[in-house]
Amino acid sequence: MFKSYFKITWRNLWKNKTFSFINLLGLAVGMACVLLIYLWVNDELSIDKFHKNDTRLFQVMENRVNADGILTSGTTSGPMAKALKEDMPEVDLAVSVCRAGEHIFSAKEHDIKTTGQYAGEDYFKMFSYPLLQGNKNRILMGRNEIVISQSLARRLFGTSENMIGKMVKFDHGEQLMVSGVFEDIPHQSSERFDFILPFDKFTDGQEWTKSWGNTWASTYLMLKEGADAALFNTKIADYIKVKNNYNREEMHRTAFIARYADRYLYGKYENGKLVGGRIDYVKLFSIIAIFILVIACINFMNLSTAKASKRMKEVGIKKAMGVNRRALVFQYLGESVMMAMFALLIAVAIVFVLLPQFNYITGKQLALLPDPFFIPSFLVIALCTGLIAGTYPAFYLSGFSTIKVLKGKLSNSIGELLTRKGLVVFQFALSIILIVSVLVVYRQIEFIQNKNLGYTKENIIYFSREGKAAEQGNLATFVSEVKKIPGIINASSTVHNMQGHNSGTSGIQWPGRDPNDGTEFEHVTVNYDLIETLGVEMKEGRTFSRNFGSDTSAIIFNEAAIAFMRLDNPIGKTVDLWDRKVQIIGVVKNFNFESLHEKVKPLFFRLAPEETSLFMARIKTGMEQETIDRLRQLYQTFNPGFPFDYRFLDEEYQALYTSEQRVATLSSYFAGIAILISCLGLFGLAAFTAERRQKEIGIRKVLGASVNGVIALLSKDFIRLVLIAIVIAVPIAWYAMDKWLQNFAYHIGITWWMFALAGLLAVAIALLAVGAQSIKAALMNPVKSLRSE
Repeated sequence: MFKSYFKITWRNLWKNKTFSFINLLGLAVGMACVLLIYLWVNDELSIDKFHKNDTRLFQVMENRVNADGILTSGTTSGPMAKALKEDMPEVDLAVSVCRAGEHIFSAKEHDIKTTGQYAGEDYFKMFSYPLLQGNKNRILMGRNEIVISQSLARRLFGTSENMIGKMVKFDHGEQLMVSGVFEDIPHQSSERFDFILPFDKFTDGQEWTKSWGNTWASTYLMLKEGADAALFNTKIADYIKVKNNYNREEMHRTAFIARYADRYLYGKYENGKLVGGRIDYVKLFSIIAIFILVIACINFMNLSTAKASKRMKEVGIKKAMGVNRRALVFQYLGESVMMAMFALLIAVAIVFVLLPQFNYITGKQLALLPDPFFIPSFLVIALCTGLIAGTYPAFYLSGFSTIKVLKGKLSNSIGELLTRKGLVVFQFALSIILIVSVLVVYRQIEFIQNKNLGYTKENIIYFSREGKAAEQGNLATFVSEVKKIPGIINASSTVHNMQGHNSGTSGIQWPGRDPNDGTEFEHVTVNYDLIETLGVEMKEGRTFSRNFGSDTSAIIFNEAAIAFMRLDNPIGKTVDLWDRKVQIIGVVKNFNFESLHEKVKPLFFRLAPEETSLFMARIKTGMEQETIDRLRQLYQTFNPGFPFDYRFLDEEYQALYTSEQRVATLSSYFAGIAILISCLGLFGLAAFTAERRQKEIGIRKVLGASVNGVIALLSKDFIRLVLIAIVIAVPIAWYAMDKWLQNFAYHIGITWWMFALAGLLAVAIALLAVGAQSIKAALMNPVKSLRSE
């Protein structure tokens, strides 16, 4: 029986090559999209889940009450980890971590610049970064120890074997002893680093790191087996206040813990409440995958029923010979599942070809590697696709009346007609929603790229202050030499790269401040000429200047800060900064130092040249390359052995919106595929209609109907379906994209032309899809269509 079914299926596929190819192509393309999205979603969901103690790992977070709501931060005070481990019996292990930034390591004439972290001694006990060499119970204890990655070891020494005890030079200065080598960080990790230095190496000699009033470190905990995270959160809610003796400045801070593995997908908080994060994009593309698969299944239904008349005699004869409906349903479902399996093979081939480009777009390292879930998941997808796509055709074909089909009469009930047309409306509604979404996302990205941020980001280069330039007293000399380079408009130094929150403080006091308010001000330490180099405009007052003696007791606020403090005529007034009197000498206009997801927050500039860590320079347009070459020569002359690694401010700004840009690119591709598959659906319905109305068209032509008239007759029904789809899709698309735009503090408005363009595009595509079948039917010789009469 199965052999017979297989033969019948194959003969039907081969007999109707064109329809079989279109059907197979639609299913294959749809399934390829689903498989690509499956790989991406599966990878996103696996980030940070590889740690052995995954369910027990948590990060300490803080909710800080500001005047305009609650700010949630992942940074804590330096003593937090040690104190929690000592005070809380639920805590098994605790470590403090902070970024070490970029540093140069030298060995065997190799100078390697890379990034790493400072971490507590229990780091490798908590996190599953396997040590290839070294004892996890005895590393990161000595101040001059270092643990390096396998790849860094190879780059420095040419091998990763027998590393324990070897010495590396740190920033061409002190020698550090390698006490461990860990495997390269897997791509499923949200952390990327090549070395770990002892946390005490950073805090030694820096008393501010031991204060509960400063928040700068990340604190990670591993709770004991069976510990209740919810109860623990209740227990530590007032922990900071207690440890800081209920200091007025810290009363606004509340601690809580969040699961470590959740921070990648669930990292967005609003007013102290978790509201989502990257999980929103996971959900979005999962929905898109379902949409595309549904559209492909609808195509299969339409194309199968479009050719039903070719098989009605087969059904009639089988029924007359005693085959029951259940057997027929089983046969046709088997055909659709078989088709889906063929489509799966083609889909896998498509994915194999497209995966490198897909990885490039998504920034992933996805691979079609068999695993315990990979093959079964794909087979289940194919089986479900076959069953979903084949259910309606199976029941439709098996439901033919034996007498009517043997007489050549095919049922054409209103219900069947509405079902097919409804499916096409549904297809195009989904396609129009995707078209509108792509338009809105691209317009928002364009808005972000072109918005005036309040400073000039173009042609500003920045690089680290290190080597001799980092030594006391050499800063002014280096900046002066940079300014002499032809092509340099201005240069200065700072600690802030204008790419987001860098350092905040609530240690500002002014007359009339609410004693219960803990609003943090963004704190930007700068050198002379930094404001001029960035092109930040002054609203009133002046910038820091050597012409006024020392401005180290001066401060410059932005408009948002002055408005928050409610200071009238602020120039010349004094405020307290960390219990020290400073005078307001200027107010700058608001500028976006964070992404456009955030509103401009209160900010101040403080002059402290020797505390800066980044050089910034503005280059003349058209002279970029030669100026950078001269700058490199100066840098290497000043800092021999230090590679000149620089970044452009505008390029780093674009990197803030990597997720949105990837969403825009992927959405456009998937929207195009959905439209393509929808066109196949229209093609199927057009073929079905033309086949049903062959005799009607023949009679009309005999009676004098023109070709254009017949084309219009067949096309208007489909255009009506598309117009209905537009009416349904517009409110849904508006609601979805309006909600997405609320993620940005600054965003475009959704305008009518976006819906009009999407509608016109859908109508044009529909006309192209239907046109071929309409023209073919209109040009058919009426003698052929009426011959059986």
